[in-house]
Amino acid sequence: MVIKVFLASSSGSTAIKKKQQDVVGFLEALKVDYAQLDIACNEENRMWMRQNVPEEKKPANGIPLPPQIFNEESYCGDYDTFFDAKEDNLVYSFLGLPPPPGSKQAHAEEEEEQEEADDDREEEELRQLEEEEEAEVQEEEEEDLEETQEEEAE
Repeated sequence: MVIKVFLASSSGSTAIKKKQQDVVGFLEALKVDYAQLDIACNEENRMWMRQNVPEEKKPANGIPLPPQIFNEESYCGDYDTFFDAKEDNLVYSFLGLPPPPGSKQAHAEEEEEQEEADDDREEEELRQLEEEEEAEVQEEEEEDLEETQEEEAE
């Protein structure tokens, strides 16, 4: 799986340049395999990016600005969603990649799985207790019925 980052090599906007550098720098720091695809000097890249950003993610004018991030053909998001994922330590999920062992995200996922397993175990124990209580109540009712029948027979 290759992450594709659509960039503009000759953008006049310093904000766009900074966002592009932020995304690329973070991917490099994480040692994520990615490809930079320039939309400034490659019309095919520009058209592909524009056609594959989901409509609901496009700005009002309909033209998404770089950086735009994809996992192969699958849209991941723009800079803002990347930044949010980065802040929440969820970059690997954002990119559709498994987190490496020992990472904060892998640790968080392991804790979540453990909590789910604990919840499942607690639910099973509770179900067993309820079944035992129900069986005890039924036994008591049967004993009461037998006593009543014996008293009536006397």
